[in-house]
Amino acid sequence: MADPMRIRAQLKDGGVTEVRVLMAHVMETGQRKDGAGNTVPAHHIQGITATWNGKPVLAAQFGPSVSQNPVLNFSFKGGAKGEKVIITWTDNKGDKRTDEATIS
Repeated sequence: MADPMRIRAQLKDGGVTEVRVLMAHVMETGQRKDGAGNTVPAHHIQGITATWNGKPVLAAQFGPSVSQNPVLNFSFKGGAKGEKVIITWTDNKGDKRTDEATIS
């Protein structure tokens, strides 16, 4: 299982919630070779979703070209201090990670 995501969600002026997510993941492309010359198998995040109050606020697809430990920033209209934002990613090997943050 991957390390927890680091998520920060802040309510800004105008009722916009800004979210910043750091995802710990190796993000292997499947094209790199190890020290013995063998290809390192692909292992990367494919899909990301974010919900607030059970409503989807983000759906994204990643591919092998995204760097290791990717950072994602997005914002949505709505949210209130104390409410939760839930982020879920899935990768090409079927691993899944879900974490949440409280809007401050």
